[in-house]
Amino acid sequence: MNEMSYLAQSAFPLVWILIAVVGALIRTRHSPSSAAALETWQRWWAVAALGCGSLWMTIAFLTVPDVMATAIGFDRTPFQFEIAFANLGLAVMGFRAASATARERITIGLGAGMFLWGAAIGHVYQWFANGDHAPGNTGGVLVCDLLFPAVMIALALRSQRLSSAGRLTFAPA
Repeated sequence: MNEMSYLAQSAFPLVWILIAVVGALIRTRHSPSSAAALETWQRWWAVAALGCGSLWMTIAFLTVPDVMATAIGFDRTPFQFEIAFANLGLAVMGFRAASATARERITIGLGAGMFLWGAAIGHVYQWFANGDHAPGNTGGVLVCDLLFPAVMIALALRSQRLSSAGRLTFAPA
């Protein structure tokens, strides 16, 4: 594999982060409030990053399992079918998070984090223990595994704090 192909394959998962960020930036240019802008950011992150990013992984593992096996540096195994459906679960949670409360988004982020952060640990282990530098093991996928849930949780926590601060204002007696 030439260097340009390696870089393209390694960086491709970052397209979901790029879509979420650009979409949110465009939609919040004239946002009426910081709360409205935060809501927009949460929805773009949920749908574009977690939802579409995970759906893409589902489709890739189901339709081109040999390509995905090569991309992650392994032989094809039945485990890839399980990974496809784990990602489908993440996609469903991401799409659900678009209309969820802050508390639900935190829970969705934590649920996604359990799978994706575990996958990130596995990627790093394979990288150092076995020298697996395949484009689907390091690079963009590792960044996405870390950021998809972390950003969702951070945005939802911020939203929850803003909401709580609004409820704690007292009118004079």
